[in-house]
Amino acid sequence: MQIITKDVDIRVDDSVMRMYVAAPKPAGKYPGILLYSEIFQLTGPIRRSVERLAGHGFVVAAPEIYHRVERPGVVIPYDDIGRMWGLEAAYKSTVAQFDADAKGTLDYLSHHPQVAPGKLGTMGFCIGGHLACRGALDPRVSASVCCYPTGIHDGKLARDKDAGTLARLKEIKAEMLIVFGENDPHVAPEGRKIVIGAFAASGVKHTIRMSPGEHAFMRDEGNRYDPAAADAVWAEAIGLFQRVLS
Repeated sequence: MQIITKDVDIRVDDSVMRMYVAAPKPAGKYPGILLYSEIFQLTGPIRRSVERLAGHGFVVAAPEIYHRVERPGVVIPYDDIGRMWGLEAAYKSTVAQFDADAKGTLDYLSHHPQVAPGKLGTMGFCIGGHLACRGALDPRVSASVCCYPTGIHDGKLARDKDAGTLARLKEIKAEMLIVFGENDPHVAPEGRKIVIGAFAASGVKHTIRMSPGEHAFMRDEGNRYDPAAADAVWAEAIGLFQRVLS
């Protein structure tokens, strides 16, 4: 399906939040997906992820997660300095601010002329996987895909001591897909075990997918990329969104 893309600026907490938005070119109503980036903001791989998902019949909005501390349009490089830069920006943020961004983006999608009423989902990678999980706390969200989410198991998300996401899982009404890389040191086996156990106890409808590969194996740039594993996750994620939101 052909798509149309654009940058959109909205205000959240009196800060300008830029989003990369992709929508199907054919007229019609489609589900809306809030897609979260890694700590590096709207890089080439993230923009291609937005476009890939939109091409399957979704309106996708990806916000700049650090709009309060960085100017619009800042993309953080995939290198050691970029990693420190992105983590520092995360520590300057609060969980309440991230939650406000989720609400702002979901509000935008809810009022988008191409988004079908009541058809919202979330997806994210790394820190964005955690943010996608928190986005699913919004009762408007019916499906969520969290790819190698960091910080859920130990509460690390922003400068708050504990994001408290695990304790709130039972509030989620969405169907969840949680994806882990088998060789991911950022979400080690002990952390995965905590998350898996918490979801099992929560009563939330969910699937845990263990995929071969390292952290960020779905990023289509660099030596961590595993195309076969990424394609398998994309197929399952798109299938979930189509089944639940269509």
